[in-house]
Amino acid sequence: MAVHLFDTLERRKVPLTTGAPGSVSIYVCGPTVYDVAHVGHGRTTLVFDIIRRYLEWSGLSVRFVSNVTDIDDKIIARAAAAGEREHEVVARYETAWWDEMDRLGVRRPDATPHATEYVDRMLALIGELIAGGHAYAVPGRGVYFDVTSYGGYGALSHRGIEQLLESAGARVDVDDAKRHAIDFALWKSVKPGEPAWDSPWGPGRPGWHIECSAMSLDLLGEGFDLHGGGHDLVFPHHENERAQAEAAGHPFARHWIHSGMVEVGGQKMSKSLGNFRTLADALSTHGPRALRLAVAQSHYRRDMDLGDSELSSAAMSVARLDALARRAAAQGIDAAGVDASVEVVEAFRTEMDDDFGTHKAVAVIFEAVSAANQAVDDHDHARAAVLVRSVVDLAGVLGLTVDTGTGADHAEQEIDALVARRDEARNVRDFVAADQLRDELLARGVVIEDTPGGTVWHRP
Repeated sequence: MAVHLFDTLERRKVPLTTGAPGSVSIYVCGPTVYDVAHVGHGRTTLVFDIIRRYLEWSGLSVRFVSNVTDIDDKIIARAAAAGEREHEVVARYETAWWDEMDRLGVRRPDATPHATEYVDRMLALIGELIAGGHAYAVPGRGVYFDVTSYGGYGALSHRGIEQLLESAGARVDVDDAKRHAIDFALWKSVKPGEPAWDSPWGPGRPGWHIECSAMSLDLLGEGFDLHGGGHDLVFPHHENERAQAEAAGHPFARHWIHSGMVEVGGQKMSKSLGNFRTLADALSTHGPRALRLAVAQSHYRRDMDLGDSELSSAAMSVARLDALARRAAAQGIDAAGVDASVEVVEAFRTEMDDDFGTHKAVAVIFEAVSAANQAVDDHDHARAAVLVRSVVDLAGVLGLTVDTGTGADHAEQEIDALVARRDEARNVRDFVAADQLRDELLARGVVIEDTPGGTVWHRP
């Protein structure tokens, strides 16, 4: 297979290998639905939506699973603070999550398991771990995984047991019932007022990490192909998922892939730091296409800013795509009936096959935009049609739609006509007329930008 990815466990680029020829199974950690999503959540979901779309475009059959954590300390705390039941909090924020994913154009997973649906399977897995000497019960407290019982613990985060023990505290729960500081809860004994399920170790609820192991093994099988999530999940969440599954004798993910964080002033965007921007606000201000393109313009493993500057710039780039399609339509260039350029498609594929290099693949698309505009200038309509087809098709692989103008309303058609008249005035150096047309466009709330590939317009 041509696709190579940076495997977190291997710490290097490796060929993507799958258990079944022609198909790939993917598990991506989904939301804990206790609050609204922020831009960092949007980036992670977009990264894996693009990866999924690209693998399918490459000819693979993809089974994509992403869970919903609907029982958790944060959900319980939010319900208590709001005077609500946990299921009411979950219903409200899960609905908001899917509404925003739909606005972003993120494709729904093939399966969306919920933690509360998988308690029986979690209990079975915990029982296997206790029977194998990898977990221990503490009456009145719960069940814990003994990290020293599994020789591979720390391999995913590339830290040994001793190093992890020394650094324990910042990322693990302090609990004097544990044998070791970094042992983690598989089952939490019930506390007054909290939801609980029966278990052989008393009533309680599952720990966070056990849910993903139970869900992924059930829905994708042992040794599934690819496990993904944000880089902040490498330790302890993914480290623990891997340990508890494999300690119980279940081969886990074949590959691990992690996306970088969204930063604000050099700090990770997070609710705990109070420096987050809601996804809904970013979408309302800049639109879903700008957010998707901004994410694609950065390599998925890099940390990145996603502020107003980056999103405004991406919105202008989206406008360049639309401007090309509209310009071609205005010239009577029919790109619908032609095939994309083999050369452009292969250049795009080369970049995406190299660890999903969307930033370089986007550059290939915009090189085609420039070439297409030049072909229009040269009155080479046949070449322009092929290049426009390439732009539209390859942007679509990334989940980015291009407005070809075929569905434009009357107001947009008027704007296109004014922009075209201004371009004509500038071409004959009638700058007085060009300035008057610019003023008319500004009066309509339209911002225009002169680029080498023609005029780009958008509404702020």
